[in-house]
Amino acid sequence: MGEIEEVRETKTVREGEESSTSSRPSVTPGYTVPAGPGIEVAQPEKKTFWQRVKEPGSVWQIIFAALLAIAIGLIVTTQVDDIPEACTAILAIPGNLWLRALRAVVLPMIVTAMIMAIQRLRNMTQGGGKAGKLARWTIGYYILTTIIAVAHSCLLVGLVWSKLMRTVSGEQLQVSDADKETIEEREDVAIHEVVVDMFYSLVPQNIVNALATDSLLAVLVTAVVIGYVIKPGGALMRAVEEVEVIIMRVITVLINLAPIGVFFLIMPNLFRLDIAEIGLNLGILIGGTLCGMVLHLFIIIPIIFFLFTRQNPYALWMKCSPAWITAWGTASSAATLPVTIRCVLERGVPVTVTKFAVPLGCLINMDGTAIYFPIVVVFLAATQGITLNAADYIIVVLLSTLASIGTTPIPSSSLVLTVMIAGSIGVPITGMYAVVVAIDWFLDRFRTAVNVSCDTFAAVIVTKITGIRDEEGETYTEELNASPDLLRRLSTRGEEKA
Repeated sequence: MGEIEEVRETKTVREGEESSTSSRPSVTPGYTVPAGPGIEVAQPEKKTFWQRVKEPGSVWQIIFAALLAIAIGLIVTTQVDDIPEACTAILAIPGNLWLRALRAVVLPMIVTAMIMAIQRLRNMTQGGGKAGKLARWTIGYYILTTIIAVAHSCLLVGLVWSKLMRTVSGEQLQVSDADKETIEEREDVAIHEVVVDMFYSLVPQNIVNALATDSLLAVLVTAVVIGYVIKPGGALMRAVEEVEVIIMRVITVLINLAPIGVFFLIMPNLFRLDIAEIGLNLGILIGGTLCGMVLHLFIIIPIIFFLFTRQNPYALWMKCSPAWITAWGTASSAATLPVTIRCVLERGVPVTVTKFAVPLGCLINMDGTAIYFPIVVVFLAATQGITLNAADYIIVVLLSTLASIGTTPIPSSSLVLTVMIAGSIGVPITGMYAVVVAIDWFLDRFRTAVNVSCDTFAAVIVTKITGIRDEEGETYTEELNASPDLLRRLSTRGEEKA
């Protein structure tokens, strides 16, 4: 009888929530939320295209904002010879403020998401060792796809792109005095130091310092440990749930502002693009990188996705477009994490899988970065007339895999590791490295979009493999952000039943 009364109480609370939120537009139109046996949240009325466009933070607003920013940026870049630096800096202020706000909620979001995910894994009533299975398959899948990304990138580079690149003149290979100090500092990074640092980054000496310095891997591991040892239903656990509700409310506001943020992030950056200076080698570098990403994102990953789920991968990718468009605009997987989690939840992926697999993928699933490393190293070699052999490519594959996993999810963090990989196979760093640095901001956006897109596919695949599902009444949507009491009840029902 107690459980029946609890379900009725939950239904009453949900009906109150529906009546209180009926006046505002729904964030997830057409989404049905099960609240228990025989109980569902009624679907909103089917909306016209214009009504969907007008919804705050809708995918169409983000797409239109991105296209408008690209159009304005390209027109200004091609028509104006000298764009004042002050103009670019001032126009970037709204976008950078939005990006800073997004990054501010990432750390607390990772902590609460991982604690809640581990608690659900401990308390779920489905049995069968689901927790270990989820961890094994998630990490194994991420490492496997990273190795595949590096391997096909090396094949394309060795067989196609390296043969198209041309050796440049001595003047272009000279390193400016301003770049010498930076290159020498990055060359001092040894291979074993990268591997050692990657493992050391998993366990922090000082948790407070890890939080202050944005050491995301250390924070994630700490959150997993806390989630495992924390007392279910205790005061600290209730505090974590309250913090999660606060973060979700802030994220909802930031997502509604996404079109403005994306517009002012993309447009000023395009002002820096000098199309006239893109030569043959640089064009091959850009084209080869984009071709590798297209191959991985639209052929290889969809094949894997279809084999496991028997679903249409391209439909999923389009429905998750707010995530990869935001990733393209911000060039940061970490800053895009709130949007990615919302998109994955809207696709019906269980809360437990979403809050474990997506934050973890944000940190270690860097397929786009793995594709980029081989071609940029071969670019530095080919412009000097150096031809890599099979042993060099094997070293590149191994180091690119480790480096992509160890890369932090912030803009242009791969530049340091590029120097390390090039040095490991005897490729000197010349003036062409400055060209790579100059164009890296542009390619970094595509790398991040690929990384985030692969995270969304991974969440659905892992759900299918593990068979994990939400407990009755635990399905989470943006509708619940407005009700901390309802969210707390739904998130603790599984614990009470266990």
